[in-house]
Amino acid sequence: MLKRMYRFLASTEVAVALFMAVALLAIPGTFTENRTFYAHPVFLCLLGALALNLLLCTIRRFRSISVAVLILHFGVLVVVGGVIARSFGYVATVNIYEGTTVDRVYRWDLEKDVPLGAELTIQRINREYYPIPVRVGVLRGGTKEALHTLKTGESFTQGSYLVRADSLEFPSEVLKLSVYQQGRLIGSCDTAGTSSLPADFPYGFKLVAFQNPVLKRLWVDLALSRNSAPVAAGASEVNAPFVWDGLYFYSTQVGVDKVGMPFAGIQVVRDPGRPCVFSGFAIMGLGAILSFARRFLRNEAGK
Repeated sequence: MLKRMYRFLASTEVAVALFMAVALLAIPGTFTENRTFYAHPVFLCLLGALALNLLLCTIRRFRSISVAVLILHFGVLVVVGGVIARSFGYVATVNIYEGTTVDRVYRWDLEKDVPLGAELTIQRINREYYPIPVRVGVLRGGTKEALHTLKTGESFTQGSYLVRADSLEFPSEVLKLSVYQQGRLIGSCDTAGTSSLPADFPYGFKLVAFQNPVLKRLWVDLALSRNSAPVAAGASEVNAPFVWDGLYFYSTQVGVDKVGMPFAGIQVVRDPGRPCVFSGFAIMGLGAILSFARRFLRNEAGK
């Protein structure tokens, strides 16, 4: 009886049926992009049964299977193990104003706020743009002196001075400039009136016009602490999360509220199966390469 059950569980027919069931059940999760679907007990049980079938099939045919195929099977088992382990992780989100701190996040699987385990602070929201075309008016004693058209990062000459348009800040729409004389930086200023230039500097600057900027990079500076003691700090981007203590911090959105206060949306992910999934795919890749090399060498030897 046990031998018959063993043969049944290790059969190719069961493998095909399980594979078809997993593929069919994965379709809704793929189109709806619902991560929780893959953590459903039914889906996990099917993956576990598929892994068991592959393991028993490998044991049953161990002597006749090549090393390359054994490696490939092992990689598949590692990937399945990683996918099952992911069900023990979670996804949480929180919106945080720039310069403020939170210690709780919203877990979507539990549908409630839970402690993060540390205080999370948004230190700064950073934006980097491609060079922006601007028109800068030069004033002298309240009189229009000149008008220059250039891009941020470029410079123009005004009298004996070299003026560099450093950056255009948003949403304030303030242009920051640096002023040089004989190759030496003498100070900086902006079109909002802030200046560190000498008191006898004769010119003032005004932002006349600019083209809509094109965002090049967006990132958020994060800091983590416990009991007001710093624990870690780093930057988070959409595809480059900040990692700490097994948690991945993704910057998912940046915006301003109705009164102009900037905030960032942070997604916190704990994914214990992530290393297994990547390792499993690497092992499968090695097995596929060895299998191809084995077939190639066999064909060459047969010529």
